[in-house]
Amino acid sequence: MSDLAIEAHGLRKRYRDVEALRGIDLAVPTGTVLGVLGPNGAGKTTAVRILSTLIRPDAGSARVAGVDVVADPFGVRRRIGVAGQYAAVDEYLSGRENLEMIGDLYHLGRSAARARAAELLRDFRLEDAAERPAKTYSGGMRRRLDLAGALVARPPVVFLDEPTTGLDPRSRGDMWQVIADLVADGTTVLLTTQYLEEADQLAHDIVVVDQGRIIARGTADDLKAQVGGERLSVTIAEADRLDEVAGVLADLSIGEIERDEHTRTLTLPVATGPHAIVEAVGRLTERQVTVQDIGIRRPTLDDAFLTLTGHRTSGDAATDSEQSA
Repeated sequence: MSDLAIEAHGLRKRYRDVEALRGIDLAVPTGTVLGVLGPNGAGKTTAVRILSTLIRPDAGSARVAGVDVVADPFGVRRRIGVAGQYAAVDEYLSGRENLEMIGDLYHLGRSAARARAAELLRDFRLEDAAERPAKTYSGGMRRRLDLAGALVARPPVVFLDEPTTGLDPRSRGDMWQVIADLVADGTTVLLTTQYLEEADQLAHDIVVVDQGRIIARGTADDLKAQVGGERLSVTIAEADRLDEVAGVLADLSIGEIERDEHTRTLTLPVATGPHAIVEAVGRLTERQVTVQDIGIRRPTLDDAFLTLTGHRTSGDAATDSEQSA
């Protein structure tokens, strides 16, 4: 028996003249988190829809919890939970009523559904709001209720499609803890996200998807290693002096200098971080350049994505086909 909770081979899907998936392979060991990273339109949501049996692939095969998604979609649905970027709750029902209704749909029985709802309301810190209509919940509360609903039947595999989109930092942190607790209890999670920090924080392995293809895979450290080195980041007060500063610091850089006109920041890959800071400060002081911030940072997943694709995760090249499908 395979130790993979999710496996896919050669998945393809086309929407009219747009090929949303171009033959992707996935392998997620039981009890781990796979982060699927990419911009809007990259194919992430399409992959989740196929794996959760909402749509059929045009080609390829996939198994979830050992069950073929095409041959036995009902068997797959009994073994999974799904939570998306938009909370799928009935806003006129209370939090407790939402969860009990889902328990009824899973044929848990009335007493078991009530007990499970009470347990999840406690675990997701929604007890104080349990009797309130969901329409009175904040965005973070609705998202937690949605995820709780996906767990009513204790599924071994959970798909989270950008579950923290639009949440404030505190609510996002709360969701991260919930996801970490799920995995600690043995649940397998496939998490799609545009938040690089989220993938870094939660995922055991990451695949980077762009225009329907997997262009890289590995741990967060593996992806960052493809960029290599440290980054010297310099923010100055005068935007019209960015070219001058780039020239002054050019010989400190071991690669292309990245500039952000909006934040008045230059980012340089450097070989020796501390020396580069000292040298940069000396040169800019001599030129009477007002430095607002300077520091050394490790490569981020955003750096890795830029290196791999030529654009950042908000990439303009993405289509919206998978969002409207």
